[in-house]
Amino acid sequence: MDNIFRFADELGPAKIIHIYEREADLKAIVVVDNIDCGPAIGGVRMATDVTTEEVFRLARAMTLKNAAADLPHGGGKSAILADPKQPLADKERLVRTFARAIRDVTEYIPGPDMGTDEQCMAWIKEEIGRAVGLPKAIGGIPLDEIGATGFGLSICAEIASKFCHLNLEGARIVIQGFGSVGKNAARFLTAKGALLIGAADSQGTLFNPLGIDVKQLIKLKNSGKSVISYPQGDKLDRDAVIDIECDIWIPAARPDIIHADNVDRLKTQLVISGANIPFTEAAERICHERNIIVVPDFIANAGGVICAAVEYDGGNQTTAFETIAKKIRYNTTLVLEQVAKTGKLPRQAAVELAQRRICLARQDI
Repeated sequence: MDNIFRFADELGPAKIIHIYEREADLKAIVVVDNIDCGPAIGGVRMATDVTTEEVFRLARAMTLKNAAADLPHGGGKSAILADPKQPLADKERLVRTFARAIRDVTEYIPGPDMGTDEQCMAWIKEEIGRAVGLPKAIGGIPLDEIGATGFGLSICAEIASKFCHLNLEGARIVIQGFGSVGKNAARFLTAKGALLIGAADSQGTLFNPLGIDVKQLIKLKNSGKSVISYPQGDKLDRDAVIDIECDIWIPAARPDIIHADNVDRLKTQLVISGANIPFTEAAERICHERNIIVVPDFIANAGGVICAAVEYDGGNQTTAFETIAKKIRYNTTLVLEQVAKTGKLPRQAAVELAQRRICLARQDI
């Protein structure tokens, strides 16, 4: 816990809550980072190895993401320390217990995240009356089903590619983490003419320089198989995805995948951050020195939370896609123009953008 205090600054965190209920075997962490722009929206992660520091860093990413997207929401995050693949009945019991435990944390609006989904949000909504990323059947805009985050990544890549003189049509893409975000990013980007040549999941890496049939690969993944079950191409170890030469590299899994010890293995022109905090600060700095553009997570992967905010405001899927495209196109351009003009790191330019919008919100309070 002491490590968290060194991160505290003028933005937050506003509140850190540890939850323990022995009878339900519930261990959870909630961080409400900042609510200057409005109630905090942030996902509920389920994993066995999440730390308070990680939840805080993810909550801060949500603060910056929501502010940069000019949403009327602050940033928060939570984690349930449990196996997301446990029997469904046990998972439901745990999620409902967690929901009741945060009933009075009204400044926090839960959403889906790694290890949770629309069904989990429906359970939370039933318990406490607030959640986003709900199933379509109960009036939600299912983020994973429509691929909101992946769609936003494709918009970001379309804009960012122009800043490194890259033609998106025919661009070779590699995706680290072929889950919901990765699958949809591949789907939208290949629809724009890009070529998927590499994909990795927890079981290994698939590499085919001639291109991978995205529809077939998604079908395999949806059936519960690994990317290495795909019939054509080389089957490599999981970390080999870092070494594949490409034009666009997309991390779409866990935090801190790329750090000072492995960043030199990257052979790409452009990184579109699909995961939250996938690069350490040192790795981003090294990429900048090597003229690799790394579009920060809270700019590139904001599609999901923009969609969630539209849902919370009563909007529909059409409005969500229009809003995602508009906001990510504008913010990516704004940040990368600032980088080109000043030589600042993309993250620095993006943080300054978000901080300006938080300051404006504070003035309006």
